[in-house]
Amino acid sequence: MISTSARVISVTNGSAQIEPDQQSACNSCQSRSACGVSGLGKYFSANRKTIDVACDANVRAGDELQLSMSEGDLIRAGLLAYLLPVVLALTGSGIAALFGSGDAGAALGALMGFAAGLLILRLSNWVPRLVAMKKNDYLTEGETP
Repeated sequence: MISTSARVISVTNGSAQIEPDQQSACNSCQSRSACGVSGLGKYFSANRKTIDVACDANVRAGDELQLSMSEGDLIRAGLLAYLLPVVLALTGSGIAALFGSGDAGAALGALMGFAAGLLILRLSNWVPRLVAMKKNDYLTEGETP
């Protein structure tokens, strides 16, 4: 399981608006003053977005949650989001090239294949299963997250 912490911003009818906690590995590196990644992390950390999560637990604004997702769901989401459109773009380009439509036809076939991949993703309505638990519910005395 892959997990992270989040704070509840607001709760409405079985849905919680959450904001992930800021976590950065750049704060512990010895060369953080000369690293460009550290600067990017500081810039983007102010642009955190809130996420709407279905939550049937008894949570209130300000509660800390532990969000978890299985590795299999993460891999499946990555393959669907990145690999499917690219494979269909290459397939569309190859089919157009087989019919001798030239470079413009191959580019159009690639564009149509890519669009078909995105449309399939949109119509599938599959989303990774995200489990949200209150931190107090899964911690027992002496354990750390």
